[in-house]
Amino acid sequence: MRNDQKALRACLLASALLLGSVALRQDLGAQVIPVQYEELTAPDFVKAVEESNCTCIIPMGIIEKHGPHLPLGTDLLDARETAIRAAKREYAIVYPHYYFGQIFEAKHQPGTVAYSSKVIWDLLQETCDELSRNGIKKIILYSGHGGNSNFVRYFCNAQLEKRRDYAVYLFTPTSDSAAAASVKALRRTRDDGHAGENETSAMLVVRPDLVRIDQAKSQSGENQNRLGNLQNSFLGIWWYARYPNHYAGDGSQASRELGEVLLNNQVDQLVRMIREVKQDENALRLQRQFFDEAERPLETEQ
Repeated sequence: MRNDQKALRACLLASALLLGSVALRQDLGAQVIPVQYEELTAPDFVKAVEESNCTCIIPMGIIEKHGPHLPLGTDLLDARETAIRAAKREYAIVYPHYYFGQIFEAKHQPGTVAYSSKVIWDLLQETCDELSRNGIKKIILYSGHGGNSNFVRYFCNAQLEKRRDYAVYLFTPTSDSAAAASVKALRRTRDDGHAGENETSAMLVVRPDLVRIDQAKSQSGENQNRLGNLQNSFLGIWWYARYPNHYAGDGSQASRELGEVLLNNQVDQLVRMIREVKQDENALRLQRQFFDEAERPLETEQ
């Protein structure tokens, strides 16, 4: 029997035991297992893998400038807080601070840490491999950094390069109509982006002690459109051409009320995804079927 088949059976067994283990802990009044990977003891880690049905979230951030008023680790702080809140509602393991991603466009700004393409790829792949070696077979990537968008999607596609005994799911939140209406009612600015009203509002909830709202207007976050009217073109320099201050919008207009709406909407959607991923039995089965077919010698016509 292949290792991936054994792993799938282990996950299915964990799924069957999941409800029973929750009820047992409630009956015994046992201590709740931490959701944060780094807070688990080794014996508790084994229990956490079972409780999560082999599921772990990697909240991905970055170290980069966020306007003149937000901390360098804004994306990481925001994504990890969202993941922790969601995992406490629907149990999953939350990986430690992961700040390795694509951020070449901010290399001209103080404090930016821009690892090479090979390093960020290899580190994410080996992190997933190591999680799998430790019994985690369902890995949720949650990127809080917009500059990672193309990278993480291609990373997910590339998991079909060779046989693996785990599945990588990318959290892709959608626009919720109720939340969108609340956001529209609370928003004070029209154009918003990196370190703007939305992101600053979220940080007023996550880490208000790190927000320097009085400095938000010390630099411009307006689109400078320095590439002119190029049509049908994409260039890596596009972001710098528009926002050389690595700031898009006006964070001075942020509010905690808006931040609560934005954060709660993300948490609600992530809770639903965790629940679906924990119950999912198709991804690993289809991956195994795919590789069985892909590795089968082609039959030649007689």
